[in-house]
Amino acid sequence: MTPKKEPDPESLTELRRWLDAVGALTAAVNSGLGLRDVLDLIAETARTLLALDFCGVLVPDAAERNLVIAGWSGLTEEYVARVNSDRPVRLEADADGGAPSSRAFRSGRPVAVADIARELGFIWGGVAREQGYRSMLSVPLVTGSAVVGTLNSYFSAVHDFTELEIDRLRLLADHAAIALTSARMLDDLRHQHELATRSERIHDRLLRVALRAGGVDGIAAAVSDLLSRPVLVEDARGEVLAHTGALAGLPPAAVRAALGVDGHAADPGTGLVREHGDHVVIGVLLEGSVVARLWLPRGPAPLSPLDGRALEHASLVLSLEMFRRRTAAEVEQRLRGELLADILGGSDLASGPLRERADLLGHDLTRPHLAIVCRIDPDPAARPGAVAQRALLAVTRLASGHTPRPLVALHRQALVALWPSAAGAREAGETVRKALVAVPGVADALVAVSAPAHHGIAQSYRTALGALTVAGHAGRSGTTVTVDDLGIGGLLLQLEDSAQLVAFADRTLAGVRRHDRARGTELLRTLRVHLDARLDRRETARRLNVHPNTVSQRLRRIEAVSGLDLSLPETIVDVRAALVLLDVAEGARPA
Repeated sequence: MTPKKEPDPESLTELRRWLDAVGALTAAVNSGLGLRDVLDLIAETARTLLALDFCGVLVPDAAERNLVIAGWSGLTEEYVARVNSDRPVRLEADADGGAPSSRAFRSGRPVAVADIARELGFIWGGVAREQGYRSMLSVPLVTGSAVVGTLNSYFSAVHDFTELEIDRLRLLADHAAIALTSARMLDDLRHQHELATRSERIHDRLLRVALRAGGVDGIAAAVSDLLSRPVLVEDARGEVLAHTGALAGLPPAAVRAALGVDGHAADPGTGLVREHGDHVVIGVLLEGSVVARLWLPRGPAPLSPLDGRALEHASLVLSLEMFRRRTAAEVEQRLRGELLADILGGSDLASGPLRERADLLGHDLTRPHLAIVCRIDPDPAARPGAVAQRALLAVTRLASGHTPRPLVALHRQALVALWPSAAGAREAGETVRKALVAVPGVADALVAVSAPAHHGIAQSYRTALGALTVAGHAGRSGTTVTVDDLGIGGLLLQLEDSAQLVAFADRTLAGVRRHDRARGTELLRTLRVHLDARLDRRETARRLNVHPNTVSQRLRRIEAVSGLDLSLPETIVDVRAALVLLDVAEGARPA
């Protein structure tokens, strides 16, 4: 019986060294060491176990075009920094070409060089002489089916790497790859946690600014402080709401307008931060629409992930601020509308409660006011409701720049402004009309203005509304009219009793009006269009979009129900006068 051979003490010692080294790598990862520390430990372990002169761990750069030294032992910081910046190992596409490290990375197999001086095409001779190595072995770090780096061993002398050395380094590389992957995961988790923590602090800071009523100015100042860059905030119309720092570093209006707000709209959280020339811009969404944008210089370096988070938080907080502003504006506009309705309904302007409400909204009812009434013609492709709101906002913004402040609101589907009469009636009306036609979606606007009134504001409104109605029926558009422009119609508009006007008109047109009410016909409209068309039946038919025979039938019916003879000039004069009276009465009806 052959006696059992005892293990060689030296082999046992070597085995313990390797087991201790692998255990140290595992413990290092489990202890939460940073990635750089783990890579340095891998290099130091390999250098100690194999008695190497130098050792390095190489990993791909962010672009995966080069291998850079990420951990090392026996090398200097200066040398590593110089190599990584000036002479990184280029990753060749061919697994059989390029530097030994590139070949090992691409092929997934160890590559050994016994003497670099005898290696054909070895371009790293200068680097090797500078650091002082003559031979090297590059072993891939493989995890699963992927190569994540290489473990490079260097000797200062010519050295033929044995199969045992290669196997040992490969064994160490397998454990090193696991340690590297685990360390990266921990590092990523640590980075994400730190990013989330700092991101939360940024969000809290911006939110506190908003809650303390810091407004857009306060949010812009906080973002500027966080990113160390000037900041500009504009609304959807391109008006600057706030800015910090030198304007020279911020985009002028022409640059901002070049990136249309509609083109910047996106789903929440996607595509909002973008580069535009030398600037970065982020959209502020509210109910799916971009209501504001935040601009800042792009800077010498790209925005960091934390900077991007800061901008996203700023966008969210600005959205809340814009919602607060919108809500406040809607409440204020509702209060102005209620105040206007009470005034036009004939409330006593001298009453204490009415005066107090007006004072709180910034309106002085003790002054004489012009009544301005507007008719807006929207573009065919525009939504009338949205255009009306934009028009209201435009005139409200115009009024906010005047002292004392005019009262602007929508009343009975018309835009009405009670304008303190420091300026002339036509001048005030034209100012409002120009603001309206500048609104996107407004094709044209007709504006009517009353004479100034100290106490009869309700009557002034009815006069202006009547002037708008008479001018509209006369085919006027794109202009400002006063009662002086309407001749006898303007004079009649200043009468307070509209019932008398209707009674006078009904002496001529009562039968026609009764027929329309009873049968749902349009005889009165046909008569009006026929007069506007200079009694030309074909032109009347064209304007009404009917056949000329239909016009003839309607005219005969008008004569039948009214007893009029439309062939007589004096009848035409009476009808025209009656229509004017009806227009005046319609426009002068109580609010």
